[in-house]
Amino acid sequence: MRKVILATILLLPSWVFAAGAGVPLQKANTDIMDKASLQEGAKLFVNYCMGCHSLKYQRFQRTAKDLNIPEEVLKSDLMFTAEKVGEIMDIAMPADDSEKWFGITPPDLSVTARARGVDWLYTYLLSFYKDDSRALGVNNLVFKDVGMPHALWKLQGWQKPIYETTTDAEGKEHTHIASLELVEQGEMTPEEYQNSMRNLVNFLDYVGEPAKLQRLALGWKVLAFIFFFWIVAWFLKHEYWRDVYEGVWKR
Repeated sequence: MRKVILATILLLPSWVFAAGAGVPLQKANTDIMDKASLQEGAKLFVNYCMGCHSLKYQRFQRTAKDLNIPEEVLKSDLMFTAEKVGEIMDIAMPADDSEKWFGITPPDLSVTARARGVDWLYTYLLSFYKDDSRALGVNNLVFKDVGMPHALWKLQGWQKPIYETTTDAEGKEHTHIASLELVEQGEMTPEEYQNSMRNLVNFLDYVGEPAKLQRLALGWKVLAFIFFFWIVAWFLKHEYWRDVYEGVWKR
């Protein structure tokens, strides 16, 4: 039984990240202390993601407080599925309907950034491409045969895969996607879209651990206190032991 449990633990990381195997991840470079970025990310999530994906471990009120969003702005621009600011960020779409439309119920994204990592999530959002063989007409480099439509296509536009054929040591040829080419630009330039996805990932990073904002803000204060206390303790120790040192020298 112990061997089975150990094998499960060892294999778990490969199961979790198998979808992105072999695809180099792009650096998200998120900064949850950037309130402007978090506000833009929250706006993008509510307008483009929250139709299908919920944040059941986050409340509108907590989001507004942490991100310095006025309550009137919260109600007018972010609260489309709730009436009270204290409600969780849930969606109105029934799970049965979503499974019927997409083949699977869209997951809650409260801890996705923590589970997958911000670099994986950022690369995933940049890696949708046209694939006519799929029911929804799209696929993704880091999540092959993804069941999610490209909800942000209006912003990014459409990409197509550029294939490359390589020969292995046994002489067998293998065709794989070498890169993605933008064939139809959306409302944003590639640079603007990348920055927007960085903001979106930044927001999801914050949602994964909202208390991290307070923890980081408090961290330098704690270190400053420890440093100050170390100085006081050093002088106190020196004062306590001064008589001992003087007594030793007198002997």
